[in-house]
Amino acid sequence: MGKKDRKSKTAEQKARVTAKQEKKAAQKEKKGKFKGEGAADSDADDVDLEAVRQEYEQQARASATLIGSPSNARELLLFGGEYFNGALATFYNDLFIYLIDKDEWRKVTSPNSPLPRSGHSWTRSIAGDIYLFGGEFSSPKQGTFYHYNDFWKLDPSTREWTRIESKKGPPARSGHRMTYFKQYVVLFGGFQDTSQQTKYLQDLWLYDTHGFTWYNPVLPPATQKPDPRSSFSLHPHEAGAVLYGGYSRVKATAVAGKQTKGGGQATRSVLKPVVHQDTWFLRIIQPASDALASTPPSIRWERRKKPVNSPNPTRAGAGQAYHKGRGIAFGGVHDVEESEEGIDSEFFDTLFAWNIERNRFFQLTLRRPRTAAKKQAIERSVRKGRGKLDEEDLLRNLAALEAKGSIERDDALKASADPEDPQPEDITVMPIKTTYFTMPHPRFNAQLAVQDDVLYIFGGTYEHADREYTFDEMWAIDLGKLDGVQEIYKREVENWEGSEDESSVSGSENEKYSDEENVDGQTPGGVSLPVGEGYEDSETKDKTMLAPLETLDAEDPVGANADTRPHPRPFESLREFFARTSTVWQDIVLDHMRKGDPSSGQSVKEMRKVAFDHAETMWWDCREEITALEDEQEEAGIGEVVNIADRSHDAGGAGRRR
Repeated sequence: MGKKDRKSKTAEQKARVTAKQEKKAAQKEKKGKFKGEGAADSDADDVDLEAVRQEYEQQARASATLIGSPSNARELLLFGGEYFNGALATFYNDLFIYLIDKDEWRKVTSPNSPLPRSGHSWTRSIAGDIYLFGGEFSSPKQGTFYHYNDFWKLDPSTREWTRIESKKGPPARSGHRMTYFKQYVVLFGGFQDTSQQTKYLQDLWLYDTHGFTWYNPVLPPATQKPDPRSSFSLHPHEAGAVLYGGYSRVKATAVAGKQTKGGGQATRSVLKPVVHQDTWFLRIIQPASDALASTPPSIRWERRKKPVNSPNPTRAGAGQAYHKGRGIAFGGVHDVEESEEGIDSEFFDTLFAWNIERNRFFQLTLRRPRTAAKKQAIERSVRKGRGKLDEEDLLRNLAALEAKGSIERDDALKASADPEDPQPEDITVMPIKTTYFTMPHPRFNAQLAVQDDVLYIFGGTYEHADREYTFDEMWAIDLGKLDGVQEIYKREVENWEGSEDESSVSGSENEKYSDEENVDGQTPGGVSLPVGEGYEDSETKDKTMLAPLETLDAEDPVGANADTRPHPRPFESLREFFARTSTVWQDIVLDHMRKGDPSSGQSVKEMRKVAFDHAETMWWDCREEITALEDEQEEAGIGEVVNIADRSHDAGGAGRRR
């Protein structure tokens, strides 16, 4: 009896397990079928729709590049950029396509895209491709950074990236500008941040897209050419290219505020910001038709007169775009005072057109529609056409009577028309964009692009006290009509991680822009804060960036058992390593002397020799790891990695701001 009970219980248990498994399989099959057929109407919790939306949504960024697609007049292309939330900097390497007709952003993923960066430059070519060079990248806490020297080609129709390898090309840089002439890509200027200083550049490079070769024309020493600079305007011309403005920092002598023993004033060397206002024409003469294929073109810089009606006061960081022989500029910043507390700056929201041939600036202002005049014109046309309409009605009635029909029957036929007659196909109705008649909020470093005679203004930066606002918005202005500013999109999210006392714009700024209303009583909005993924996920994003920086960031916390002694960096010789770290090694030697080290009692020279021996040992101990990092960085097109902590105070930096 007991065996029968146990057998029956075992059979019941097996039956329950089998039924449970079948039920789970049925639920799984039903769930898969439901997701395949009606996922759009699903409230299932297994898909985080918000995460999916944010992954493919364009996010706030500064120092990106925006260009009208050469292959499609209804598309804009956006690449790269960075966003700083007061604590961490995030760099991007995603490519976004803005479909103008559909008012949609689409993210393009590619396994062969350039690494994350900002401050790069790109230009279209005469053949319709897009070429990108350089840029910069920093660790999340901005403790270390470096410049790129890689060169890329983007096919705008297939959205495929191709890295162009060349034996000799421009050195790494940021803040440079590029344009095109015939089959050449023209690159000029920019800056390099090194451990000792910020070096502004004035070298010129031409890339032959037919011969796949870089040329670096060397001019005689007495030949005039533009001063070193970055963030300037460089536009194409039928005989070469034209350059205007720019920003740099030059060495100057300032009074230190202390008197010397002789009664004179002590001085110190500082880096003074300079906003350039000069204009240059780059004349490019192609080689003769019977010349060798490797013959470079000849070039000559010609200085032009100062442009008429140039923006006043001078400003840096104005967004630039080229449109039919004109350079379009928006915004900018003017440093009005430099004190111990910092720089007081004035930001602008003006729009200018620089006529390149006439070398003259024109301020572009928005035009309100003349509603009263339009209404009067309509009334006049109605009165004028009333008599004509009466005459047409009389002729129509006579024709109906002659055809032995009545007007009533004709109306009845019209009313009884088949409602199922074929109708025009449904047309997708785009949402009506809000139009303003005041310019967007003042800013600098906005990204500009012109497509089909419409100017698009993307992003930009505004500063108040110690806070940096990155605008997450895009605007459109018809350059032919200038009939207002259309808001393409505008998003605001509070994710600033800096000090709270500087978290808002002053009341005077808000009051200034709250009074500027459009026809509907709406305002273009004040300062816009960025949106996108929260920075709690920044560690995940950082994994997609270069691994070497994770070990080089001087601000990252160091474990208790970690080696706190200085380590060499890629491309750093033993002499450079000791010059950078000699103070630390001498402190280590002194510490050993205090603890009773046998080397106590040595002279300064001997102590320095011991410090050098320690540095040399460390340099050779790390040689294999550093060599591997050098190979990785050379393959990735990375220049020198710089630690911000090693920069002297006067070295300045090209600055995120400019």
